[in-house]
Amino acid sequence: MLSQEQNDLITRIGAGTPAGTLMRRYWQPAALTDELAGNRPIKPLRLLGEDLVIFKDGEGRYGLVGRSCPHRGTDLAFGRLENGGLRCAFHGWLFDVNGKCLETPAEPEGSRLCDGIRQKAYPVAEKNGILFAYMGPGEPPPFPHFDCFVAPSSHTFAFKGFIDCNWLQSLEVGIDPAHTSFLHRFFNDDKSGDTYGRLFRDKSADSDMPITQIVREHTRPQIDVEPTDYGLRILTTRRLSDASTHIRVTNLLFPHAFHIPLSREMTITQWHVPTDDATHYWYAIFTSFGGPVDKDEMRRQRLELYELPDYVPRKNKSNNYGFDPHEQEHETYTGMGADINVHDQWACESMGAIQDRTNEHLGQSDKAIAAYRRILRRAIDEAGNGGKPLMVLDGETAPKLTGPAAIDGIGPTADWQNYWRRTDEARRKASSWA
Repeated sequence: MLSQEQNDLITRIGAGTPAGTLMRRYWQPAALTDELAGNRPIKPLRLLGEDLVIFKDGEGRYGLVGRSCPHRGTDLAFGRLENGGLRCAFHGWLFDVNGKCLETPAEPEGSRLCDGIRQKAYPVAEKNGILFAYMGPGEPPPFPHFDCFVAPSSHTFAFKGFIDCNWLQSLEVGIDPAHTSFLHRFFNDDKSGDTYGRLFRDKSADSDMPITQIVREHTRPQIDVEPTDYGLRILTTRRLSDASTHIRVTNLLFPHAFHIPLSREMTITQWHVPTDDATHYWYAIFTSFGGPVDKDEMRRQRLELYELPDYVPRKNKSNNYGFDPHEQEHETYTGMGADINVHDQWACESMGAIQDRTNEHLGQSDKAIAAYRRILRRAIDEAGNGGKPLMVLDGETAPKLTGPAAIDGIGPTADWQNYWRRTDEARRKASSWA
């Protein structure tokens, strides 16, 4: 368990806090490109405790600026897209994507007032459907060459969802391999379909056994955690027999993403991005190693589960996550339907706005969580001392960070380490882009 001071250190991300200083050294998912696809591409948002507005100007450039106009503090989310920038509706002050004040039209002719005005602004970069913002000092770091960033747009799909609690709770659920044996347990493995949650019922590679059956019947996995240049590799094995073992390889991408297998041909890279201390969004890029993805169908499936414009889950704490006692008895372990995101959401939100880690008791199955917290505290110290924390990349190191492997399959018990590497190599060799 942690002290209250230690818990505050790793959870609170406002400007000037230790963890907030660290988080601002990395690109942060800020919005989906879909959110700026309409006739008025302006959207207010909250990111790392700051109120901002993201917009696209007439030349297709993205900007992220402070929400309050520096003139009299009015809301730029109601501004107008005009003359290459975002114009305040109060007195017409105009700002470009870099925060430069271009016009103060109510001032006398020849006024130089706008020359000294600079609105808070952050760089924005688009990566396969997600708009990332850099809110830290100096030049933004280059992106690593992870699959989700280098795959062609045709083979990726991006989405997001709101979670009503601190970001760290969701990240720690994502790197917890043991919970799948319980939280995502289905009692009818033969039920299939195209709904999002049932992707988890896919067959494991090299086996006709559904993943749900494997994790349900083998509740005490062996978990090994390896430090890597990008964070952690988490190796989870469930011994099925002397001959065969179920192997699941997942990854922690520092500081707040994980990379996991979703099916035989698809992986998911998911960030947990703080809006403030008590709420966050998950952002995900689904990456296909097979054929192109059907973006329209994937979007349709998820919009059955999430409500626009804020991507709030239709099942949430206000309706008890759709809990059905009859279903809990006969169909699912939680009684909350087939969508595994709902299960995770309940687990995260039920811990409270910010989990009280002074009362937790970690076990051997939590070794990935303990390892991540050690890395996080070390990186917080390095950022606070002006150092270069893990995954703050430069032009030399960024291209070297590729992959990583995310595998779910059944291999030989005696050679499972080589099995998952061979499986990853074979999938990439068969892919049209990897």
